[in-house]
Amino acid sequence: MSVTAGRRPDGTRPPAAVEEPTSAVAAATVKESVPRTARGAGKAGRARKAGKVPFRVRWRRDRPLILMTSPVIALLLLFNYVPLLGNVVAFQDYDPYVTDNGITAVFHSPWVGVEQFSRMLDDPLFWSATKNTIVLFGLQLVLFFPVPIVLALVINSVIRPRVRAVAQAIMYLPHFFSWVLVVTVFQQILGGAGIIAQTLEKHGWSGFDLMTDADLFKYLVTAQAVWKDAGWGIIVFLAALSAVSTDLYEAAAMDGAGRWRRMWHITLPALRPVIALLLVLRVGDALSVGFEQFLLQRYAVGAGASEVLDTYVWNMGIQNGDFSYAAAVGLAKGLIGVCLVLGANKFAHLLGEQGVYKK
Repeated sequence: MSVTAGRRPDGTRPPAAVEEPTSAVAAATVKESVPRTARGAGKAGRARKAGKVPFRVRWRRDRPLILMTSPVIALLLLFNYVPLLGNVVAFQDYDPYVTDNGITAVFHSPWVGVEQFSRMLDDPLFWSATKNTIVLFGLQLVLFFPVPIVLALVINSVIRPRVRAVAQAIMYLPHFFSWVLVVTVFQQILGGAGIIAQTLEKHGWSGFDLMTDADLFKYLVTAQAVWKDAGWGIIVFLAALSAVSTDLYEAAAMDGAGRWRRMWHITLPALRPVIALLLVLRVGDALSVGFEQFLLQRYAVGAGASEVLDTYVWNMGIQNGDFSYAAAVGLAKGLIGVCLVLGANKFAHLLGEQGVYKK
């Protein structure tokens, strides 16, 4: 029995094919027939496929976080970015008393171009402060930077969690001390009337006063920085070590690797990205070795040993009232710091590390 053309074997007709719209009018008719919600969902789907999330969705999702961080952003803009506008006085002979308001005085002070920078290059006190700053930075980079790494490795090797927590708390506690308290503690220990000097005198030995020794001042301030801030670095490195899987140590131990081998081939490679990041940031602060610490001990050892760029800017700008010259020195210090960060980060990229930002 033959089957009629266009019919199925059961005698029914197949559904008619839907013809594609061939004209602009038909296409518009089909588009209008699609609900707007479906069209919106289609746009959102295309955005998600392209890796982009609509702003409305991101705002609804991140609104609590944005509101929570908005006060911090406002304070950052107010105290860190708005004052950058004041660097314009570095190119002026700024006089805050030319008008009744120090802000409007900027618009009435004469322009002198790069005269303040030329004066800076001809000032021997500026070069003396720069020399002290570079020497102190190099000394702290060699003696201070490796200390948190070593202490973090020692604490990480402690098996008992309670002993590890107590040791970490004791080392981290000085970070909360002010520099006034830190200098006072060192004065009571190493000063002429300190515990060590008084004990030596009681036993017939001649006392000493390390707090007034200009030749040992750079080592003294380095020791103070280690005692105060080494605990903060320990926390950073311990956080990096906590991300290392214990399976790596167990596998290395099964292969016969001892403690030193595991530290050299597992622990230190895990710390390399953090070490590179902190080293880049430390190099960026090469010209900012401290302010309060040196200002508090300035009169004990003299300006020749304790004058750094931060105290030099303070003396010239605040004490002497030479605001334009102090702004020029501060601006030059900031620009050099930016160049050092970029150079150190480029060097980190050459070593295969990420640094502050990726390539």
